Amino acid sequence: MSIEVFAKRARELRNGKGLTTRMLAAELGISCALISYYENCKREPTLSALKAYAKFFDVTIDYLAGLSDRRDNNG
Repeated sequence: MSIEVFAKRARELRNGKGLTTRMLAAELGISCALISYYENCKREPTLSALKAYAKFFDVTIDYLAGLSDRRDNNG
């Protein structure tokens, strides 16, 4: 996984929904600081965090991890 790709995509997805780090942290049940660490490449997300992001933003883990440029599994 590319932490830089995850950080960029996580930030883009959050901003695309008009969410602050605090709002997203509340939705995902993790700390605001952890969201910031992820978005600033200070910490690599755990599998449970990847699952939470994927579910909330309706994207694949492969997309978040930089393994695919497709956001979903369709076609």
